[in-house]
Amino acid sequence: MNFKKYLKDKSYAFIILIISYFIILLMLFAFEIRVELIISITIIFLVSSILILTISYLRKKNFYNNLFFGIKNLDESYLVVETLSKPEFYEGKLLMNALYDINKSMIENVNNQKTLLRDFKNYIEMWIHEVKIPLATLNLTLTNKKGLNTKVKTQLKRVEDCVDQVLFYVRSENAEKDYLIKETNLKEIIKNVGLKNIDDLRENKIDFITENIDYKVLTDSKWLEFILRQIINNSIKYKRNIKNSYIKIKAFKDFDTLVLMIEDNGIGILKQDINQVFDKTFTGSNGREYNSSTGMGLFIAKNLCNKLGHKIKIESIKDKYTRVYITFGSNNYYDVLK
Repeated sequence: MNFKKYLKDKSYAFIILIISYFIILLMLFAFEIRVELIISITIIFLVSSILILTISYLRKKNFYNNLFFGIKNLDESYLVVETLSKPEFYEGKLLMNALYDINKSMIENVNNQKTLLRDFKNYIEMWIHEVKIPLATLNLTLTNKKGLNTKVKTQLKRVEDCVDQVLFYVRSENAEKDYLIKETNLKEIIKNVGLKNIDDLRENKIDFITENIDYKVLTDSKWLEFILRQIINNSIKYKRNIKNSYIKIKAFKDFDTLVLMIEDNGIGILKQDINQVFDKTFTGSNGREYNSSTGMGLFIAKNLCNKLGHKIKIESIKDKYTRVYITFGSNNYYDVLK
């Protein structure tokens, strides 16, 4: 609470006091009161006015300072009322009562919204699981019927990928309740990713190359597989019309960490877009040109990597290559094992 601003706010009181003082002064002179008495009255008047303003300021200062400090530093600032002591001045008591009523209303509203959001997420998850059953049946049927157009299979896979993306996004805020970190073989996860994308890879004539991936890491295989699928899907989506297109996956040790690199020789990413590729709904120049990107895949992948304790970064040169690095650290939470 700023003292100068407080005094400025009380300017009306100063004006009233000054006018009152001059009226009293005129009355004292009119009654021919002794000068010594007038000086004494003036001193008492000034001292009393200063004391009243100072005491009023000090009584309010701690309350408002605590209020503003709480609002600024609390993650949920509407809970600031719980941190405040009951004020001794009347206006503060009125404000506290008002804040309690506002806080109560806000908490009720927040709880209602949380309930609605939880119910919506539960419904979405249930709907996704219901949809995946006929999708799996269709996929199995198409697999058993040779000679069917591979584009039909490709489009069906894209529908499955979109459904999975929605499911992982809905769960990503509370991922820690869903994942299970255990020792997992990278080779098996990458093999599953390759098999799930085999039709797309063949249709687009992209070589799927793996090198030195027989490592074990502590991670959640389901979440990591989803992350890799988002990266592979982008590599397929943004391939160049050249011969010898490839997606190469390899792992290497970097001091006490293991790094998994996914490289493609696709269209690459513009320099001005590279720092935003993990932003929510960011599609960049490639997304606008190809009109096939939601900007959510890498955002979810980054979010899940953070939850798992992995690091992810991307580098690219336009029309040359794109490389995505996933780093598995060695710390108190998990170790990388060969």
